[in-house]
Amino acid sequence: MSTFAELWAQLAPVGRDPGTGGYLRYAYTPAEALLRDWFLDQARGRGLAVEQDGNGNLFAWWGDPAAGDAVLTGSHLDSVPHGGAYDGPLGVVSALLAVDELRARGFAPARPIGVAVFAEEEGSRFGLACLGSRLFTGAVDPNAAAALTDRDGVTLAQAMGAVPAGARPDLLARLGCYVELHVEQGRALVDLDRAVGVATAIWPHGRWRLDFRGEANHAGTTLMADRRDPMLTFAATVLAADAEARRLGAHATIGRVQVAPNATNAIPSLVSAWLDARADAPDTMEAVVAAVYDRAQAHAREDGTKVSLTAESVSPETEFHVGLRDRLAKVLDGAPVLPTGAGHDAGVLSALLPTAMLFVRNPTGVSHSPAEHASDADCEAGVRALADVLQELAC
Repeated sequence: MSTFAELWAQLAPVGRDPGTGGYLRYAYTPAEALLRDWFLDQARGRGLAVEQDGNGNLFAWWGDPAAGDAVLTGSHLDSVPHGGAYDGPLGVVSALLAVDELRARGFAPARPIGVAVFAEEEGSRFGLACLGSRLFTGAVDPNAAAALTDRDGVTLAQAMGAVPAGARPDLLARLGCYVELHVEQGRALVDLDRAVGVATAIWPHGRWRLDFRGEANHAGTTLMADRRDPMLTFAATVLAADAEARRLGAHATIGRVQVAPNATNAIPSLVSAWLDARADAPDTMEAVVAAVYDRAQAHAREDGTKVSLTAESVSPETEFHVGLRDRLAKVLDGAPVLPTGAGHDAGVLSALLPTAMLFVRNPTGVSHSPAEHASDADCEAGVRALADVLQELAC
């Protein structure tokens, strides 16, 4: 039976940028394809039957999924730009090792156990987070998804080689529950001195595109008084997002921007920026977005520019199944329960079946960064915890 360190070492070099130490594992790229091939080899080496759903998602089965009421676990393999190693792959590796652990215990599941790899969870390539699970559950229209483009103009259909299949009620009907293990995105478990925790809920969150339009002109000849510079409106909006989030006790981030014509000696004509907003209640999140847009419009009037706001992905508050959550916490000897501000495939699936999440301690508290980390010992503890949970649910 492989140890966590042995299996983890096989993934470590794939998609790693030597300059930043972060990972570039975007959906349907060579790096992510290598990871998917690795998963297929690992699953088949364990005698697990593998199937695909037509949406880029992979499922490996211990037992016959046609029996129904299956216990599903897993996560994703893609990353944010220059992200950490653990966000996503930890859940996949831990799921495979949990199967090994259960077999070593001599456990024979009465319910089928599945290990899932969901596609494009981060939304880093095509802009829509949890795209694979949204397609699988029918939350996204497959034709609309097929037309999504990456930054190079490649559509999802081109990247996949087909239009996504969309909702798969036949496969969903097999599932009884879903449990996702994930690296903690924060540092609560450090302060609680626990290696593993259980999730209570996912904050409402979303992504909005702001388009600031002005007039392209020469940087050296255009008088300051004559400029219609959308970069000024954009800059003021970044500060407004920070101020409004702090005022309302929420989170707001503008971490991505595109500029046209993007020349050093030219006043831009268009600045597009993406606002990520999250809060502990939907009304608060909506209030943050509304306040940021109001302030952007006010600055646009002062700057002689225009601004528009487009919602690209909005997810409501997700409270995980209380009975399942409490059952997991009890199995894990009273593991602490924690909320999260991050979105996950478990949140998407929760609309259709009981879901829960386990978190493995992250000593740095940092995520979506090369500094994201979990010790091998804590990861081994996560594997054992997941095995305990799967044994409880599949007996």
